[in-house]
Amino acid sequence: MRTERGFSRLVSFSDGVVAIAITLLVLPLVTSAAEEQGDVSAFLAANVWQLFVFVLSFVVIGRFWMLHHAMYEKLTGYTTSLLWANMLWLLSIVFLPFPTQLLVRVDESSRTAYALYIGTMIVTSFASLLQQWIASRNPQIVAVEARGTVRLAPAVLTLLVMIAALALALLVPAIGLWSLLLIAIAGRLERLVTRRKSTASSPTRPENPERTENS
Repeated sequence: MRTERGFSRLVSFSDGVVAIAITLLVLPLVTSAAEEQGDVSAFLAANVWQLFVFVLSFVVIGRFWMLHHAMYEKLTGYTTSLLWANMLWLLSIVFLPFPTQLLVRVDESSRTAYALYIGTMIVTSFASLLQQWIASRNPQIVAVEARGTVRLAPAVLTLLVMIAALALALLVPAIGLWSLLLIAIAGRLERLVTRRKSTASSPTRPENPERTENS
């Protein structure tokens, strides 16, 4: 039996797991700082790549959580399939600190490290799409006022962009993580598509209300 308390526990559990995963990202930097006995400026200069990868992964996890949060704000319940799809999503989130650290420790042009890092994000994107598809197929778990607003197009676009970023990083290792800038392009395309759909679905108003009332 699915209850409101069960759904609340599902959301709280997911938020807690994400919070732990995003915190784990900074631990290697904390460890390095604890062992540092030299100049702070020299330490920061020597770890600029590690700082960059940390910030990037933090932003990525934060973005995934915001999309997850936005979808679950529309839900009032869950199904068994949604529960397992969410577990897959959490698995990829928890795993991300591992390839993040690999990127710091191995050669910056390592195809394997990029494949593991971006590949993990692809799994996260796929799990997000899967959850939205399940929600769209089960309107009974969607809030009445939100039914019909769970769209798959943005999640599909994000997944395709992630796959394109992985292909670019593998084909041109010199580009590396810069291929993830495609995510920003995907965001702009998503807003453009959403704006057009909103304009198309908005009711047309008479050009001259006064003329309509007098006729």
